[in-house]
Amino acid sequence: MVQVSQALVAGDSDAFFVTVPAAAVGPAECALLAEGAQACRLPAPVCASEVTERSSRGGMILNNLSLCYQNKLILAPMVRVGTLPMRLLALDYGADIVYCECRGIKPRALSMLELIDLKMLQCKRVVNEVLSTVDFVAPDDRVVFRTCAKEQNRVVFQMGTSDAERALAVVRLVENDVAGIDVNMGCPKEYSTKGGMGAALLSDPDKIEKILGTLVRGTRRPVTCKIRILPSLEDTLSLVKRIERTGVAAIAVHGRKHEERPQHPVHCEVIKAIAGTLSIPVIANGGSHDHIQQHLDIENFRQATGASSVMVARAAMWNPSIFLKDGLRPLEEVMQKYIRYAVQYDNHYTNTKYCLCQMLREQLESPQGRLLHAAQSSQEICEAFGLGTFYKETTQEIDARRVELLAKTPEEVGEPAEDTSGVIKMAVKFDRRAYPPQITPKMCLLEWCRREKLAQPVYETVQRPVDRLFCSVVTIAEQKYQSTLWDKSKKLAEQTAAIVCLRSQGLPEGQLGEESPSHKRKWEAPAQDPGGPRTQKPVPPGELCKKPFSTLDNGEESPLEGW
Repeated sequence: MVQVSQALVAGDSDAFFVTVPAAAVGPAECALLAEGAQACRLPAPVCASEVTERSSRGGMILNNLSLCYQNKLILAPMVRVGTLPMRLLALDYGADIVYCECRGIKPRALSMLELIDLKMLQCKRVVNEVLSTVDFVAPDDRVVFRTCAKEQNRVVFQMGTSDAERALAVVRLVENDVAGIDVNMGCPKEYSTKGGMGAALLSDPDKIEKILGTLVRGTRRPVTCKIRILPSLEDTLSLVKRIERTGVAAIAVHGRKHEERPQHPVHCEVIKAIAGTLSIPVIANGGSHDHIQQHLDIENFRQATGASSVMVARAAMWNPSIFLKDGLRPLEEVMQKYIRYAVQYDNHYTNTKYCLCQMLREQLESPQGRLLHAAQSSQEICEAFGLGTFYKETTQEIDARRVELLAKTPEEVGEPAEDTSGVIKMAVKFDRRAYPPQITPKMCLLEWCRREKLAQPVYETVQRPVDRLFCSVVTIAEQKYQSTLWDKSKKLAEQTAAIVCLRSQGLPEGQLGEESPSHKRKWEAPAQDPGGPRTQKPVPPGELCKKPFSTLDNGEESPLEGW
């Protein structure tokens, strides 16, 4: 039974909301909700059941309704691919719903991946006013999940989990910023199954029931799951019936078994049997290899499987315009549009590069592919695709917004909390392109300290709350050095601090093309200026550090760890 509460009678347009059980959202209910929205003179929702409450909390709009999973085109969850730029691009090209990536993070001390429920529980929700996003930030300052208002009514948060209470804790963290929740029960990778997650759950129906039932009862958002088929049709149908009874809104089915890979045919007949058995929407997945090469193929795959909707993975990764009814757009156009989103939302260049490589595929050996392969920053990626001017203008706009926000919140902006008197400062930045692949200023400074028999450098780094930028102070022989410019990461901030120290001493910092000095510079303790912080003009760099670097037993830096 769908219940509609209409406070609009009293003139309170912001109080309109609908209460609907997740499992009850079918075509008839969607139509009913659409009629109710029209009667209340609300704008036509994206989906009939996506009527939103316009009150805001923490910079995002709350959605009190379930997604409708009937007759939808859906971007599948894909590790390293389903980040914000790809999701927005898929929506632009016609996807109705987009799933975020189910990401794994590999801790240094572990041999298996720490899946996203464990990582998310460590995260802090941060409203990023500079980018107009909501970020979920890990203790190491890595953005694990980033979303924005443009996708909020369409994005489904997928997680890997093996524990009901832990999963519910994650859901409560993210539910105000997403439209739906999905549990990954189909990933066959060892790092997932070793933790009892992904496809490992398929052999434990009791645990599946507990996880899904807990989430359905514990959140206002629709809960779904994505599974693979079991070895026998009988066991598969038995499992999906148990899943349906938990109250989930829909079930996505990858039509392959645990051990099967993309080169194996997808079992359309099994998906069709599941769709004929259940009353909730079934989402067909797994057709990219054999069935989906263009937009019309999506509907053909849906009919072949009898499913309510289709979830597209690799075909969308190769060209997200697969969702466009008018046909595929030229790949260069698609890639440029993707890059624009990546720059606008400060996507890490390594992730941008990875996704572009998936699009290029056989063209990776082309001149443009080689430029992409050589790119070591977002700027270089933009330049490879003729977007250098766009990059410059966009980053200037982002910097201007940051400056504006800093001006409005002076109490949060100050220098590091410590006393900065006597700190030698310069306005420098670390540009990775100016250095050989395995040489950094930090390594040069560390090696120089060893030659001079000085204690190794000590870095103290702080993060500015308003824009989450970093500043580092390095201490050498009781003298502190700091750049006056703030950086995007702790690593960059430490490199710039090292540059300040090296340049103030006239020491080599490792840049390409440095000339060899005629003698080795000895340590000179700077005279302290009692009047306050000192600012020196940068000294031209000397020679490239030539002494070889190796991995140390005590954990100190090596060329592979310095950047």
